[in-house]
Amino acid sequence: MSEIDPTDHALATIASILEHPEPVLVIRQTETEIVVAGEREHIASDEPPIVDEHPVIDEHPVVEEQPLAPEHTDADGYSKVGPGPMVAIRLKWTVHRGDDGQYYVHETIGEQSAPVVSGPMTSEAAVRFVDTQQDEAQRRFELLRSEIAGRSSLADYERKGEA
Repeated sequence: MSEIDPTDHALATIASILEHPEPVLVIRQTETEIVVAGEREHIASDEPPIVDEHPVIDEHPVVEEQPLAPEHTDADGYSKVGPGPMVAIRLKWTVHRGDDGQYYVHETIGEQSAPVVSGPMTSEAAVRFVDTQQDEAQRRFELLRSEIAGRSSLADYERKGEA
């Protein structure tokens, strides 16, 4: 009987967590109602409802594109969080304005770590730095995730005696 490497179990568990993330609750408010994850709640309005004299049949609803996070007019406080299944190892980048008027990026891992400070830089450069770091972390996370999923499927293949 062959021994099963405990690393394979850990990688398989991580892969299953990453493949089936928890659903995100989306709340959006329209002019007359609130839509919460597919449920509708009517809100009373003082304005009379708008009636379209020429309704269009089989028209797809138009969704207004909006950024996921609001645009910052000032870089101070601009923040992004890296990917990852655990808060304890998740990266976070936050822009802070120094006493000298320059901007500094504080990079932390988890909630209790001391920040690694990059700077000084302009507000545009600080925001660009945060965006670049977050994009790179996301790319590396996806690469690791696909590698873990590949190892997991290979381990399943070997366990079945097909190797």
